[in-house]
Amino acid sequence: MNLYVNEIIVNPNNKKEYRILWLSENNKYAFIIDTHDTNAFPVIKNVKELIDGLLEGDLLKERSDSNGLAEGHISDKAIADRDLAWDIIKDIVYKEPEIYFKEQRGKLIKELLVVHKISKPTLYKYLRRYWQRGKIPNALIPDFLNCGGKGKEKQPKRKMGRPVKFKELESEVIRDESIKKIFRVSLQSFYFNQKKNSLPFAYKMMVRKFYLEDTYYDNGKEKVILKDKATIPTINQLRYFLKTEYTEKQKIIPRVGRIKYEQNYRELMGSSTFESFGPGSRFQIDATIADVYLVSEYNPDWIIGRPIVYFVVDIFSRSVVGMYVGLEGPSWLGAMMAIANTASDKQKFCAEYGIKITKEQWPCEHLPQQLLADRGEFEGYNVERLVNVFNLDPENAAPYRPDWKGLIEKYFDVFQGRIKPFLPGYVEKDYRERGSKDYRLDAKLTIKDFTKIIIAEIIYHNNHHLIKNYPRDKEMIEDDVIPTPNHLWNWGVKRRSGKLTFHSIDKIKLNLMPHDVATVTEKGIRFKKMHYICDNAIKNSWFSTANIKGSWNVNIAYDPRNMTNIYLLSDNGATYEVCTLLEYEERFMNMSTEDIEYLLQYEDLQTKRYEHTQLKEEINLINEIQETVSSAIKKADALQSKSISNSKKVSDIRENRTVEKELLREKEYFQITPIEDDKAVKKELNQETIPTTENEYNRKSIKEILSQNTIGDQKHG
Repeated sequence: MNLYVNEIIVNPNNKKEYRILWLSENNKYAFIIDTHDTNAFPVIKNVKELIDGLLEGDLLKERSDSNGLAEGHISDKAIADRDLAWDIIKDIVYKEPEIYFKEQRGKLIKELLVVHKISKPTLYKYLRRYWQRGKIPNALIPDFLNCGGKGKEKQPKRKMGRPVKFKELESEVIRDESIKKIFRVSLQSFYFNQKKNSLPFAYKMMVRKFYLEDTYYDNGKEKVILKDKATIPTINQLRYFLKTEYTEKQKIIPRVGRIKYEQNYRELMGSSTFESFGPGSRFQIDATIADVYLVSEYNPDWIIGRPIVYFVVDIFSRSVVGMYVGLEGPSWLGAMMAIANTASDKQKFCAEYGIKITKEQWPCEHLPQQLLADRGEFEGYNVERLVNVFNLDPENAAPYRPDWKGLIEKYFDVFQGRIKPFLPGYVEKDYRERGSKDYRLDAKLTIKDFTKIIIAEIIYHNNHHLIKNYPRDKEMIEDDVIPTPNHLWNWGVKRRSGKLTFHSIDKIKLNLMPHDVATVTEKGIRFKKMHYICDNAIKNSWFSTANIKGSWNVNIAYDPRNMTNIYLLSDNGATYEVCTLLEYEERFMNMSTEDIEYLLQYEDLQTKRYEHTQLKEEINLINEIQETVSSAIKKADALQSKSISNSKKVSDIRENRTVEKELLREKEYFQITPIEDDKAVKKELNQETIPTTENEYNRKSIKEILSQNTIGDQKHG
C-alpha cells in the first residue's frame, strides 16, 4: 500500500481527518495536517506507521473529497481575494519541506510580512486554508456562504480608503457602476492593446475623453478645461479597479498576444518546478486514429469507421497511466475521457471489460503536477479550471516540446505494430491504391473488443516492456532498477514521491465537463431548449418564484454526449445537485447535444415546409365555413316566419331547447344490431302481448307535441 499527496486519512476513533501534504523522496516521512482544526500546523509522521495503521484498520483512507470546488462559478470579489492571497503565499508553499518545519517556516513568513505588509494571523490563515483544502489555489476562496449580502458587491456611500490630508484638493468620486463602466471602456481603448501603453497614459486619455469641461484655442492651439477635481476619479482608483476586476492572464494576453503569453508567462500559472523528477511530475496526453475499421456493437453489418485512441503517459516512468478508445475526437471530449480514466480505479475499469488485474499491475489513479497536450485537445475548454481546482499546470507540448511529443507518438506505432497481424480490418499502406484490397469490408471487431486488446497491450507494456536506453541516474543504478515502466514507477513512488495527487473521481468529472449557464423559469430549469428539475428547486419553490418575480440564471455542468442530466453547481462551486429532464421532455433522453440540435432543426424545417400547406388548408377551411354559414342563412331566411315577434322567439328558448333535445335523443341513442343467435328470443318476444306506451302512460309523444306546435303556428299565421 502506498500513500499519495493530497489523500485524506481518517481516524475512525476520534473522527479526525488528516490531509497528506508532502512525502519524502525515500518515502519514509510525511507531513500531514488536521483538516478541521483552525489552529493546526503540519506535523511530521513516519510513513510506515501510517501504512501499518491503514493495514490494521486503525486508520482509513477517505476516497471522497469534500472540497469539490468547481472553477468558473465564483464571484468577482471571491476571485480577487483568492488571487490576492495566492500572490502572497505562492512563492513559499512550493519550498517543500522547508515550509513545514517551524523554524524555517518562521523565517519565510518573516520575509513575507515585510514585503506584503499583512498581519501574521492573516498569513497563517492563508497557509492553513491552502494546506487543509487540497493545496490548490481555489482553496483560498473566502467562505462567503456564511456572510450577509451574498453575491452582491457592497455599494459604498462615501469614498473608501485612508483619510486624506488636504480634503478640499482631493477627488470625491465614489466608484459606482457608472465609474466602472468608464474604467472598462478606457482600459479597453488605451491600455489593453499591443502598444503597451502605461496605466498613467491610459488614465490621462480617460480624463481627456470623459472629463473635459470645455475647449478653447490659444495662439491657434487647442487647449482644454477640465472638470472640477472633485468630480474626476483618481489614478489609484483606476489602478485598484484594474487589479481587482481582471486576472493576470486577462491583463497580459491583450498586451503581448496569446503566443508570447504561452511562451513567456505560462509559469506564472503553476509550479516553478518543471523537471520530470518522479512519477506525476509530468504526464503527456495525445491521440491518434487507429489503423483498423470497426463494426457496431448493435449491428455487425454496420461499419463505423476507425476509432480514436488516447494515451496518457507518465514521462518519468514511461507508464501508460490512462487511455480512451472511442469515436470522440481528437477533441476535448476524448481528452476528457482519457484524463478521467487516468484518475480512476484501474481494477474496476478493467473489470468492466472482463479483465482481472491487481492494483500493482496498473497502480495509477492520480493526477500529475503538469499535463502536456496538443493545442487541439484543450480547444474550447477553460484550462484555468485545471489550475485552480487541481493545481495542475497544463502546457501545449506541440510548439515547444517536440521531443516529448515524439515519445508518445512512438508508443502509438509500437502498440499498433504488436497487434497488426491479428486484427481483421487493419489498414495496410497500400490502402486506396488501384487494385488494392478494401480493408473496410474485413471489419469484425467492435469498440469493446478493440478496447480489451488495448488494455491487454497496456498491462503488458507497463509490467514487462524493457525500455532500451533509458537514462538511469546514479540512484537508480545503485538500487539496480530494471527499466520497465512499473519498476520505474514503483521505485519513483518510494524514492521520489510527492508529485502525484489524489482527487475523487466525481470531482474530476465535474470539473472536466463543460460548464454553462441555465435559466430558472416557471416551466423548469431551461438549458438548450430543454427543461430540467431537481429536489432543491422543488423544495425552495423556484418555479413559482420565477413565475411571480421573473427568471434568473444558475451555473451548471453537463456532458454534451448525454443530456439526460445536468449538474446544478452551488454559488461557490463546492457542491452540486443532479437535475433530470422533465417527463414531457423524455424524447431527449440519452441524446447528445448534436442529436438534440439536429432534431430541433429538423422540426423547424418540417414546420417551415408545412407552413404553405397549412395556409392553403386554413383558407379552404374558411371557404367551407363561409359556404355552410351562407347556406344556413338562406335556408333560415326562407323558412322562418315573419309574423312571430322577437319577444316570442326569445321567451320560447327553454321550450324549444327541450323539444330539440328530445328529437336529437331519438336520432342519437345507441342501437346495437342483434346477432343471429338472438332470432329465437326475438320471435318469442314478438308473440307476447307487449303493452304500448299509450296503454301505460297518458302522455303525448314529442312528435305529437311538435306537430301541434307547427299546426298552431300555421293557424296563428
